[in-house]
Parts: sequence; structure tokens; C-alpha cells
Amino acid sequence: MARAFPSVVIENLQPLIDGGRYPVKRIIGEDLAVEADIFKDGHDVVAAILKWRVVGKRAWRETPMNFVDNDRWRGICTLYDQAVHEYTVEAWTDTFRSWQAEFTKKFEAGINDLRSEALEGAALVEAAAKRARDRADGKRLLELSRQISNGPNSEVNAVARSGELEVLMATYPDRSGATQYHPAPRIVVDRPAALVGAWYEFFPRSAEGHGDRGSTFRDCLPRVEDARKMGFDVIYFPPIHPIGHTNRKGRNNSTICEAGDPGVPWAIGSAAGGHKAVEPALGTLEDFDWLQKEVRKRGMEIALDFAINCSPDHPYVKQHPDWFYKRPDGTIKYAENPPKKYEDIYPLNFHCENWRDLWAEMKSIVLFWAERGVRIFRVDNPHTKPVAFWEFLITGVREKYPDTIFLAEAFTRPKMMKALAKAGFNQSYTYFTWRNTKRELIEYLTELTQTEMSEYFRPNLWTNTPDILPLVLQDGGRPAFMIRVALAATLSPLYGIYSGYELCENEALPGREEYLDSEKYQYKERDWNAPGNIKDWIARLNKIRKQNRALQLYTNLRFHDADNDAILFYSKMTPALDNIILVVMNLDPQRKQSSFVYVPIENFGPMESDTYQVQDLLSGATYTWRRRRNYVELDPDIQPAHIFLVRR
Repeated sequence: MARAFPSVVIENLQPLIDGGRYPVKRIIGEDLAVEADIFKDGHDVVAAILKWRVVGKRAWRETPMNFVDNDRWRGICTLYDQAVHEYTVEAWTDTFRSWQAEFTKKFEAGINDLRSEALEGAALVEAAAKRARDRADGKRLLELSRQISNGPNSEVNAVARSGELEVLMATYPDRSGATQYHPAPRIVVDRPAALVGAWYEFFPRSAEGHGDRGSTFRDCLPRVEDARKMGFDVIYFPPIHPIGHTNRKGRNNSTICEAGDPGVPWAIGSAAGGHKAVEPALGTLEDFDWLQKEVRKRGMEIALDFAINCSPDHPYVKQHPDWFYKRPDGTIKYAENPPKKYEDIYPLNFHCENWRDLWAEMKSIVLFWAERGVRIFRVDNPHTKPVAFWEFLITGVREKYPDTIFLAEAFTRPKMMKALAKAGFNQSYTYFTWRNTKRELIEYLTELTQTEMSEYFRPNLWTNTPDILPLVLQDGGRPAFMIRVALAATLSPLYGIYSGYELCENEALPGREEYLDSEKYQYKERDWNAPGNIKDWIARLNKIRKQNRALQLYTNLRFHDADNDAILFYSKMTPALDNIILVVMNLDPQRKQSSFVYVPIENFGPMESDTYQVQDLLSGATYTWRRRRNYVELDPDIQPAHIFLVRR
């Protein structure tokens, strides 16, 4: 009777998100390192492999796993297909190596009668010859089997331990009694833009910087070109759809709308259409298509805002009134986030009786824009919709367009932010916007990059947004803008700024983290080359990012000691150590700060001496450092950071 129980125990598989409920994330060309505890009863030798394949394919790819210690095994594979994969571990009793170990022990102990043991080994090798797919290998295995069967103990031991036989037996193992980890966890493999990107957000209607009139899609190229020169590769637009007229907001969120006020782009829908149309003041769908082609010609792409908001004028209000929340008197409720009120927006009810049709319609919106070539969507407030809805929408869109990227704009509770990332969002907003002290930055970025979060949560660090003007920017002046963008650009391979940041705009509503005269409510007048701008600084940062692969990786961030709490010191290195970056940042925008920093030279690999050079990629200056302890001094008014390239 065939054995009905597993021969080997496989447990504590990692990475494994919520027991395999959610996939881990990688990009094309990235490695997946898998570990597991693998063991069995008795003293037999165990063998194990890591297996992976694209979901839906029959054939597995395989690579051996290596013993680490204490029954822990590890295997690494590289993922080259942009698709959803699955991976597992298979293990079995290595009968040949078990026999090999037993025979050698007995031989070295001086036991003379090993005839029976030799015949056991010969039978194992003969069986492998029958499994061999290569005729020459099969023939050679039979020869070795005969040698083991007929030779003296010394010859049997020599043949058994020969490298040739070990390789052949490992090539054709007996896996008939193998145990496989089940169910196989999944991996989402994305295109590189899911992990590496510099985002620039601007309102198309303010592209030209006129305060008294709006711009169109056809007027956006100079703004796009300026962003390209600064080194950005994603142009992110707030909603471009028709803006409602009912309860339209005026300047600074006033409930009184004056003639000519353009309204809030997030109040979507008018007689001109809803989410599958564009605001007539911006142009036509054909104008948008033209702009998108021009952006792609420049090696960039457009990200659109997917905001599930409806103005009272949205076609859905008449066509599907049951999709909205109702008051006791039967009227539709507008959106609120106390004490904030959004009288110009009706939120959709994702738990309504006809939720299936609502969900399908929302997915069709994203598919509509994906069919027009848009492959990146920044999703507004996803935490106010069911997580199950996002699993449905993202899975459905990516089945047709697997290169689609979704960014979750969810400044909310940590567990909800994590749940959204697990549910399928490729990138996520973070709390970086409010992390300013050395301790805050180290604790938060370590959590993002060195815990299980790094397997599924990709942080897109935003310095500011149309909704958020952090206090550090309000109070720190131009140096604070330089510091915060340098942090964002070097701590994560993903970051973004909202336009006006490069001009150091910091006029706020009194006592609020919000912009005064916000362009959410009006056309914004700007001189895009105003004195004091930091466009050259941003361009240098983005150039450094593109030229140094260590800054394009995510989990390689490590923090190091510096004597001064105002000095943040961290490194990023490639696995091959062919690109080593050290970043020293003055976190104080008001004062010059100095410190001794402690360089992790023990992680640099072989060095000819304890003296090495560091080149500041921001200034071009080169310094000779020695050993671990070295001195730095940074003036925020001149250059608040060093980005050093280590030359060993």
C-alpha cells in the first residue's frame, strides 16, 4: 500500500503574507529569496528545491535550496516575467546521500563486511540510470553502479564520494516520495516603474501660471518639458474630468463661487459627462491623447487621478440614484470629514443593494483610460472604500493590462494602509510627510524597508500635496525644501512633489497645514523661474538617482551612527558592492551642523587599505576618509546634504 503521509516536514515558509492570503511583490529582474524549515524523522539526508512559475503555466522552474543551519533552508530565484507567479518548496529524502553518508561512516570505522551496503548503493545508482533523460548520463551511471557493486570497500567509498557521481545523482534524484508546500503562495511581478520613479504633480489648468484664466492640455508641454529637465518621469494630473456647477466651491474653499471660479477638480461630473469625459475647459479627449503621446515621446508617462467622487451634476445621480447615500427625507447626502464639509461632492455607497453594478462600473472607468494608454492611476482616498472592492477592481484591470500601476493615497490608520497594499496597490503614500526628526525617520523607514512590510508595501514619499503643506516647510524656508526633497529622493526609489515645491511656496492658512490660495479652488499664478527656486537642486538629485543603481533599490537602506541628533547618516549599496552610496543630511534648516559619522566599512567588502575616497555627487568635491570615524559639516543655506559615492 502506498504511503499516504508526507515524508518531510516543511514549515515556517518565508516570505508569506497573512498565511499566503496576499502575494508578495517584486519587479522584473528582481530576486525572490525563500526560506523554510525543512526536516524529517531519523537521520536521513534531506534535499530541497525552490519552484516557481507563472500562474496558469504547467511547467515549474526549479533551483536547489541550500542548508543554512538548524533545519533552515534557503533558495533564490530571479523573476523575469511581468505576471502573477506562484512559488513553493519541494523536499524529499535524498536516499543516495543518506546511503553515501552511512557507507562512509562504516568504512572509516574499519568495518570490513560492507557487501550488503554496497549492493544497496549500486541499486540506487542503477535506478537513477533508468531516470536519466540523457543517454550518455544513463550509460555512465550504469558503469558506476557496476563499480560499486563489484569493487572493494575502498573503491566503493571513492566512487560514492566522487564529484562526478554526486552531480549525476543530484541531476536525477528520486523524488517519488517528495513533499510539496501547499497551497503555493503568489508573487506579483511588476514593471520597473512600480518600484522606481520620480513623480511631478501639476494642475493642467494652471500650466501656464496665469491667475485670471486657465490653460488647456495643449498648453501643458512647457510644464512637462520643465519637469523632464528636472529629471521627473511621471506626470501626475489631478482629476481632468468635467467639474460640477451645483454648490461649486470658490477661492479658499468658500461656499460662495464667484464668476470665473473654476471649481474643484475632485467634484466630478456635469452636463459634459462624468469619469469617462474631460473638462471642456481643458480641451477634448483627442487633445488629451495628443498630450499623452507627447509625454511618452519624452520618455515619461501620465498618471491620472482616480477619484470616486460625484458632483450633484454627475450623470450617475440621475441614472443611478440608488448608488448614493440617502438622508431620511430621501435626498442624497454630500461628503463630510468632520469638521470639513464637501457640499459639492456626493460619495458613492459601495454597500448599496446594487453594489455589483456599481463595482463593475467603477472598473470600467479605469479600463476606459487604460484603453487610451494610461497605465498609472493615483487613487484618491481608497481607504473610504471596501478593501474587497479594490481587490476586485485591481485584479480585473490587471488581467487585461498587467502593466497597470496603482498608487494608494491613503493617509489613514496604519493597518488600513497595509491592507490596501496587500489587496493589490503597487505603491502607497506614507507618513514621511510628517516624519522630521532623526528618530522618527529612522524608526519609520526601518519599518518600511526592514520588516515584512517590504515584501508588499512600496512607499512613495511625497514632500507635499495639494492638501498638505507640512509645518516644516512653512517654517524652514528654502533650506527645508532642499532637505525634504533630498530625503525623499534618497530614502526611497519612489518619491513625488506637487508643483510649486520647486518654487518653495509656503504660504499657509493660519494654523493649518494647508496652502493659502490653494489651486484646488482657483487658477494659480506663478513665475515658474522665480528667484530662489530649487529646480537645479532637484535636477541634480534626480540625475544622481538615475546614475546610481543603489538608489533605485528599496530594502538596502541602512542607518548608521552620527554623534549629532541633527545629522542623519545612512547608506545604500548594491548586492555586488559595485555601487556604494553614503548620505549625510543636516535635518536642521536653520543652522550649520557638524558631526562625526561612523562609516560601515566592514560592509564594503575587500579593501586595499583603511583609507578610501568619497566623492560628493552634489558638489563634485572628493574627500579622503580613513577607517570608520570621519567628520562632516553641513550649512543648510549652502548645501544641507552630502551624497557620497564611495571609491574603495
